[in-house]
Amino acid sequence: MTVIKKHTVKLKNYINGEWVEACSSDSLEVLNPATSEVIATVPLSSKEDVDQAVKAANIAFQTWKNTPVPKRARILYKYHYLLTENHEKLAQLVVKENGKAYKEAYGEVQRGIECVEFAAGAPTLMMGETLSNIAEDIDSEMYRYPLGVVGGITPFNFPMMVPLWMFPLAIACGNTFVLKPSERTPLLASELVELFTQAGAPKGVLNIVHGAHDVVNGLIEHEDVKAISFVGSQPVAKYVYERSAAQGKRVQALSGAKNHHVVMPDANLEKAVSHIISSAYGSAGQRCMACSAVVVVGDGEEFVAALREKADELLIGNGLDEEVLLTPVIRDSHREKVLQYIDIGVKEGATLVRDGRPEMEQHKEGSFLGPTIFDHVTPDMKIAKDEIFAPVLSLLRAKDLNEALSFIRKSRYGNGATIYTKDAAAIRQFREEADAGMLGINVGVPATMAFFPFSGWKDSFYGDLHVNGKDGVNFFTRKKMITSRFDY
Repeated sequence: MTVIKKHTVKLKNYINGEWVEACSSDSLEVLNPATSEVIATVPLSSKEDVDQAVKAANIAFQTWKNTPVPKRARILYKYHYLLTENHEKLAQLVVKENGKAYKEAYGEVQRGIECVEFAAGAPTLMMGETLSNIAEDIDSEMYRYPLGVVGGITPFNFPMMVPLWMFPLAIACGNTFVLKPSERTPLLASELVELFTQAGAPKGVLNIVHGAHDVVNGLIEHEDVKAISFVGSQPVAKYVYERSAAQGKRVQALSGAKNHHVVMPDANLEKAVSHIISSAYGSAGQRCMACSAVVVVGDGEEFVAALREKADELLIGNGLDEEVLLTPVIRDSHREKVLQYIDIGVKEGATLVRDGRPEMEQHKEGSFLGPTIFDHVTPDMKIAKDEIFAPVLSLLRAKDLNEALSFIRKSRYGNGATIYTKDAAAIRQFREEADAGMLGINVGVPATMAFFPFSGWKDSFYGDLHVNGKDGVNFFTRKKMITSRFDY
């Protein structure tokens, strides 16, 4: 990284242990979403840059794959220490380039650190399996081996956590890595690489190529990239999955979401409203586990009134203010798309209970939008079906839990769903019948810890093996079976 004036950084790629200029002269300004200030310029690298990074990673792999697993783990332990020491600095950087509230950024950094903590268990995670006497005088053994060079493509909304979903575990398993972070939030990724180098990572084991479409396609098409890990929007996830699979690569592509929260008549109203407000409007609704649709079972008037009252109380502003919950969306261009969805919701006949557009006039310096609530939304409406990725909440009405579950089943997405109730029978039915991979019981954001898989279903995930947990270990390794006869 090179500072070119007081607050602006000119980013470079990190290849084979060095910060290098991109081959392409094209670049993009990186903005602070809360102030619209230009804080960096990021190169829009070419396939030539990708080729250089992959070559470096491939050369490094020839040595790294044979590095003793405990030695890999010790580098990750050191990395864990450095990330912990820089926790506050990293959180502030997330706020600066992503715009989310400091408290949420601090939590994101913690979740990323936990991923490194999990990956540092590499000696245990890489263990194989054995069984003696599978037949007379014959034993069988399974060993794990790395794949080679892995490509990671990460989104803007979790610039700390999502890269750490990927490269620490991949590298712990003996692979080398080429990371393409979001061109909207590239600063944090560069800091992660700096700290990983300080932790003792050899040259070429972790590389960064900044950019957009050309870098994505370069990773997909490169014959020496053996696997692709992706997190982003549904159309791009499907594209990455199909193109990567067609190239014979192993691929995991985490996609969009439309997470439903079911509020039963016996729910603790105060707690349910608090959880939903935090889930729907934290990170400006820009997370794949955000509550974006609430299904109110029975008479929902008291709930709707309480929800609106709580939304009216939200403090909107720069995430560095500790009292702020609702922060800006990532860019004005994204906000324009959200405004189109609000217009569509009105035209479709939904009731606009709370309009977040007036707050735009009160916060002109950044990409802000106030909390928006639609009531009497039906499952066939566009605002009920599409991932809006913004502080826009749709309320659907259901006569009973069966109807609420039918709404969840109709959704093309299946990341998460939550129910608010004290009824054990309702909880069990929800657990068994809700058509999503991560369920919450009286929990606003049912995201999993690093030692469990992030288990999206339907169009929320393309692939077979999810990120994190045992799925992550299986994704980043291949198995070799040895069958031995001993009666010679």
